[in-house]
Amino acid sequence: MKAVILDAASLGPDIDLSSIRTQVDELEVHEQSTTEQSRGRLAGAEVAIVNKVVLDAATLEALPSLRLICVLATGTNNIDTATAERLGIAVRNVTAYGTASVAQHTLMLILALANRLPLYQRDVAAGRWNRSPFFCLMDHGTLQLEGKHLVVVGQGELGSRVAALAEAFGMRVSFAARPGNEANDSRPGVAELAPRADVISLHCPLTDATRHLVDANLLATLKPDALLVNCARGGIIDEQAALAALREGRLGGLGVDVLPIEPPREGHRLLDALAESLNLIVTPHNAWITPEARQRIVTLTADNLRHWQQG
Repeated sequence: MKAVILDAASLGPDIDLSSIRTQVDELEVHEQSTTEQSRGRLAGAEVAIVNKVVLDAATLEALPSLRLICVLATGTNNIDTATAERLGIAVRNVTAYGTASVAQHTLMLILALANRLPLYQRDVAAGRWNRSPFFCLMDHGTLQLEGKHLVVVGQGELGSRVAALAEAFGMRVSFAARPGNEANDSRPGVAELAPRADVISLHCPLTDATRHLVDANLLATLKPDALLVNCARGGIIDEQAALAALREGRLGGLGVDVLPIEPPREGHRLLDALAESLNLIVTPHNAWITPEARQRIVTLTADNLRHWQQG
């Protein structure tokens, strides 16, 4: 059985692929591929292993030997799954590989924003500490997390792990109802919880119900020192409205690991705003990238290959 990895570089250079190699007769590895290149590279292969390369209907129809697509991620939106099902091509993804990594990153954002790290780092770099009449700087009021209220949107594995870490800091945690299903959910919706939240952390998928879930109306109900963190998907926050609230002092801090278009080749207003004196952190969608998490993707993909072969 021949398998082809189309975008191995997306896992990083330090990943061991041996567990996948043991499941196939031949493994062909490409660092990067376009959709157009994938047709030639997958010719004669039974298994496509892919992270972000788009495999559309035309591509799948041009690959009569293909029987399995292993996605090196949780999301499968880059695969035309309807066409794959029609052609009898199985699609397998991986889940829960980066729980510890993303939860750690989320807490890093919360802690950094609570302690106004972006603002104090800017002050130190500008020499303000050197010129201070006292031994410390205290111009930016910090937020002690103990006793504060964290609202988590998404009570899956990730949201639950973030909640457990927050509770270790003495925070009180509430889970919001699933967006779009508030009428059938015993938990209060995020709109109801928002006015009492000190921190909101998003861990839900991007759907019609969650697009711009945090919009200007919801932002207007927050405490002015509340923190907002998004390690889920770009577009769940109305970034323009959130930036306006941050600039106007109606939001205490904003941390995002995701943007609506990635990479942001045309730029983004949040990236431009990093030059301003704001309690703002933007990380490059790397909450998931600990070596352990990336290696776990390979292990789970090998498991998918083995289970598929076993029927």
